[in-house]
Amino acid sequence: MSDTINVAILGASGYTGAELLRFLLNHPKVRIAALTADRKAGTTIAEAFPQFVGCDLPRLITIAEVDWAGVDLVFCALPHATTQEVLKAVPARIKIVDLSADFRLSDPAAYEYWYGHAHQALELQKEAVYGITEFAREKVAEARLVANPGCYTTCSQLPVIPLIEAGAIDPDEIVIDAKSGVTGAGRSLKEANLYCEVADGFHAYGVGHHRHMAELEEGFSRAAGRRVLCSFTPHLVPMNRGMLATVYVKLVGGATPQSISEILAQRFTGETFVKVLPFGTAPQTRHVRGSNRAYIGVFADRRPGRAIVMCAIDNLVKGASGQAIQNMNCMMGWPEDLGIETVGVFP
Repeated sequence: MSDTINVAILGASGYTGAELLRFLLNHPKVRIAALTADRKAGTTIAEAFPQFVGCDLPRLITIAEVDWAGVDLVFCALPHATTQEVLKAVPARIKIVDLSADFRLSDPAAYEYWYGHAHQALELQKEAVYGITEFAREKVAEARLVANPGCYTTCSQLPVIPLIEAGAIDPDEIVIDAKSGVTGAGRSLKEANLYCEVADGFHAYGVGHHRHMAELEEGFSRAAGRRVLCSFTPHLVPMNRGMLATVYVKLVGGATPQSISEILAQRFTGETFVKVLPFGTAPQTRHVRGSNRAYIGVFADRRPGRAIVMCAIDNLVKGASGQAIQNMNCMMGWPEDLGIETVGVFP
């Protein structure tokens, strides 16, 4: 097991940066060596997030000011499309966990189609490992660069990929209805995310063409061994954090709703963070709030031969920063739950 490492967080003034800090402050093998936030450079992290008042942390600096000689691993929590050029300048000896979408797609053409510009770091993209830890821990353990999955895709792939791999569902009949708290949209000022725009109602967005579709379909296609297209609609819910995916599937190969629940329970036996609830029990976002856990539930559909599969996570933790630390632990050869052993925070 490796000794204590020095960690830098790029983009520490965002929500995922704050969540990284929340856990890493209590991680027994991590020292925070650098925190960046270009627009807030020169200030303290406590000025951005008062919950860190009194914590012994470095002041916020620009990325250009980071002394890479004192860094062993970097968490990159920068906005999408800004990470590629930054990470090309990171010395090759430094491990990277990237929380943006910049390295999640293995196909450069797919990246260009969904994000509107050519990828600027193709050599790095080739070595990136897509890191839903429960599905890729062997590759993550050997990786230098881990592409931390998106929150919607983590919540949707965890309950679906084992069923595709088991041949229990039709990959061409997957419909995902997913809902997220507002923190999933980030901390930058956006008119659509103002309190009066999101309170007292919820709405769909990215209907029919959301960027996470590419990530979902790449994961499902890998599991099926052929190209898979799915239906996915995200919704914004007026709560701070939390995510729930409701997935409608068609059963094949003699599978029943009860048997796919058993497939999932068996697949995740022994997993610290993924829990399959008793058949017919609905997971709730409040039960995983603040934790790195994912709760999965399975129900029978009224239509014969179909089932409803649900998954709840905290979008900022298992959907972002918690999974990033889980991946770091895996990369370093540490227990995956080191520093992130919390259960949900209630209420």
